[in-house]
Amino acid sequence: MYAIVEMAGQQFKVAKDQKVFVHRLDAKEGSKVSFDRVLLIDDNGSVTIGAPVVEGAAIEVKVLQHLKGDKVIVFKKKRRKGYQKQNGHRQYLTEVSIENIVSSGANKATAKKAAPKKEEAKEVEAPAKEAAVDYSSMTVAELKEVAKDKGISGISSMKKAELIEAISKA
Repeated sequence: MYAIVEMAGQQFKVAKDQKVFVHRLDAKEGSKVSFDRVLLIDDNGSVTIGAPVVEGAAIEVKVLQHLKGDKVIVFKKKRRKGYQKQNGHRQYLTEVSIENIVSSGANKATAKKAAPKKEEAKEVEAPAKEAAVDYSSMTVAELKEVAKDKGISGISSMKKAELIEAISKA
């Protein structure tokens, strides 16, 4: 079982009992932290992909230690100009151990059942919105789409005021 999770602004592929170095976290050494931005879970071939995250899924980690990474040397040079500049830095990191991958509530079946209910609600709201639409606040491209849906011809040469007039008449 593995998961792809977003921790400290980066995405990691993690498995249970794996150690990962992430950007410095605001947690004490030995404390446990939970991350709920799980993008994908693979449970022995059963893949659950989030849109953008998997609902109800979380990764529980234990902070092992805070440390500094290896030194990174940045060297700039322009040839034949006598310009050389050397700089370096050490990144602040946190070593974490993956304690548990929780995938409760990440059933594909419940997600599919919930989607039609939302679509039905949108269909009910749509006729009410058409009655009270403010066409003057729409862009010309949006007005052309509405006119096209209503079957109005010759919309390519119409200006915004003409489009509004034609849509309100139809």
